[in-house]
Amino acid sequence: MHAHQRDFSPDLRVVFMCAIAVAIGAVSTVAAYVLLNLIHFFTNLFFFQTFSFENRSPADNTLGLLVIIVPVIGGLIVGLIARFGSDKIRGHGIPEAIESILFGKSRMSPKVAVLKPLSSGIVIGSGGPFGAEGPIIMTGGAIGSLIAQHFPVSAAERKTLLVAGATAGMTAVFSTPVAAVLLAVELLLFEWRPRSLLPVIVACAVAAFCRPLLLEPGPLFPMATQPVGLASFVICIVAGLLSGMLAAGMSAALYRVEDWFHKLPVHWMWWPAIGALVVGIGGWLQPRALGVGYDVISDLLHNNLTLSVALSLLVVKAVIWVIALASGTSGGVLAPLLMLGAGLGTVISSLVPGTDAALWPLVCMAAVLAGVLGAPLTAAVFALGLTGDFNALLPLLLATGVSYGFTIMVMRRSIMTEKIARRGLHVYREYSIDPQERSFVGDVMTAEAMTIDASLTLGEAAQLYFGASQAHRAFPVINRKHVLLGTMDRSVLEEGMRTRGADSTVAVLFDHVTPEMALRTETCQTVGRRMARRHLERLPVVEDHRSRVLVGIVSRSDLVKPSYTVYEEEHVREKLMGK
Repeated sequence: MHAHQRDFSPDLRVVFMCAIAVAIGAVSTVAAYVLLNLIHFFTNLFFFQTFSFENRSPADNTLGLLVIIVPVIGGLIVGLIARFGSDKIRGHGIPEAIESILFGKSRMSPKVAVLKPLSSGIVIGSGGPFGAEGPIIMTGGAIGSLIAQHFPVSAAERKTLLVAGATAGMTAVFSTPVAAVLLAVELLLFEWRPRSLLPVIVACAVAAFCRPLLLEPGPLFPMATQPVGLASFVICIVAGLLSGMLAAGMSAALYRVEDWFHKLPVHWMWWPAIGALVVGIGGWLQPRALGVGYDVISDLLHNNLTLSVALSLLVVKAVIWVIALASGTSGGVLAPLLMLGAGLGTVISSLVPGTDAALWPLVCMAAVLAGVLGAPLTAAVFALGLTGDFNALLPLLLATGVSYGFTIMVMRRSIMTEKIARRGLHVYREYSIDPQERSFVGDVMTAEAMTIDASLTLGEAAQLYFGASQAHRAFPVINRKHVLLGTMDRSVLEEGMRTRGADSTVAVLFDHVTPEMALRTETCQTVGRRMARRHLERLPVVEDHRSRVLVGIVSRSDLVKPSYTVYEEEHVREKLMGK
């Protein structure tokens, strides 16, 4: 069976790619460990004036009003790093990774691999209201890209290894390997092929196995809710809708504030410090809004905060997160969104007594994430991985689906792609089976091809086939047994007449020449790519490579015929029953 007639296109290079992915998974795990410890180090340095890697919350500081200055110092440092180091460290990392994948041939620089975790550690350690996931996705992606650049790989293979590093880093931080693989599928790979999926799975698995060697094992927020009944169905839908509204609102607010920053009469290097001033004020009013906030997420999930405290905390967190991220500083979006979603769930829990109070913070946490990322499966499985609560699977699936459906209807782009679009680039996130991939050349070719007999002289061929009245510009050349010798166009004819004379036979021009040809059993996509690579407008079609018996000819216009079938499937509406 030909490779193009299989369900998948296997290639032994995938084994080579998986071997590299093992190293990438291990190195990305170390990078995650370094990033988390950088956050701990700078938190202790900025808020407690000690050199320590102890995991302490910035909310425990005793700085008083001086706490307002701490984030500003961090913002100034990061602004300088971005200005004189690399501006690629700005932002939350995932849009930058997508842009590199789709428009930069997955090439990332060593500067990003070093400066992104450093800058994120400084920002979050000085109180920035961010998570570590965006930075580690960017850092892991840079590691994967850099390792790939030491091997002879294609841009597509380099993309796979970049994504392998990004998702391995996410796995190491959150211990959610399945969600990381789904993130690759829904957000980063832009394809579903063994050549890309298998290395990503290997890298995430390696990171998950290595994580307990460096970080605490188990889920970050272990919990167990009660199984749900039919009565929770409507609540899940309402929770999904409200989460979608919150996601859309936060996304719109982020880019509205970013527009305001662009209007400031100062260089963007100073923007992180300006945004950090608001962070400092918010941290003075509500200290627990500073930093990553995993402790706050845990309290919300376990219903340890009163409604009034939760609401005040979340309002402050939302404001400082939007302003800080819009300022172009370095930090991730997942942890803040998890906190905001859990806060929404806390409000819902207070309004629906008689249900498990811990369920709705978990459900809304995932649903907000689904709306912002445009990745419902990733969000649902991510919540499962963070908590280990499989009783919540059904509510998670429904609420994330509803939130996702709402946001794609009301938002043109997600928070992940809006920044890319503002740089003049377009990302289309839907993908499906290419109609050319499921159609064969034999289905679209012209069977009755006009051919040139190889026994003719060049002069006769010129007169019969290349006169002013002829519509075609190239013709298959065959012998008496109908075997393809090659393709003749005007340039080949003129060169032959100049070098060999008009009385030479056409066959002489194709001695020792392997003709360009297609098989009737090849897919339109395979042949279309070959024609594009060799700048051809048409190809002769043969029965098989050995006999080379001509059976037709296929042109570029023939190859688009399968697209009409898709048009019919998408747009022709018909009622098949009950007529």
